Amino acid sequence: MFAIDLADDAQLFPLEVWHAEEFLAHMDRGREFIGRFIGLPDRVTDLPSARHLLGSKAEEAARDGARLYGIRVDGTLVGGVLFRTFDPAAGTCEVGCWLEPAAAGRGLVTKACRILLDWAFDVRGMHRVEWHVASGNAASIAVAERLGLTREGVLRQNHLHRGVRQDTEVWAVLAHERAAARRP
Repeated sequence: MFAIDLADDAQLFPLEVWHAEEFLAHMDRGREFIGRFIGLPDRVTDLPSARHLLGSKAEEAARDGARLYGIRVDGTLVGGVLFRTFDPAAGTCEVGCWLEPAAAGRGLVTKACRILLDWAFDVRGMHRVEWHVASGNAASIAVAERLGLTREGVLRQNHLHRGVRQDTEVWAVLAHERAAARRP
């Protein structure tokens, strides 16, 4: 399988069902930190649930839908990025991310997401890429800003997470905006 270098010691690679044990160990290490704003760690609690999530994402990818990628540092899975939704017919998709605290602050998510944006626009011809983020998630909002996305609005108290209603900010970039930002 392939891996794309993000740094000398970090790679982006497709997460597949056979990574379930590694994925579960990663979720166990970062469960509380990752779970502050997203439900992924609440869905991956044991090996069968890890296999199920990775398998369902593989099935979605096989139907040209959502895709899931891991980020390794020094050979250890520490986070990931994904196309949470991917609709080629509509020309829209949503990108997201998660990361263990030990890998935060290195720009790995930003680099990985740039790869996803480039692929979505340049290879797949997407028209719009979205980023949905809990309003309290300052690190994820900073990634959206670094990627050149525009904050379009807030869905007030639209998401129930661990018993608390969260606001969700919607950020997006359109193909022509991305192309203009990448010109020298």
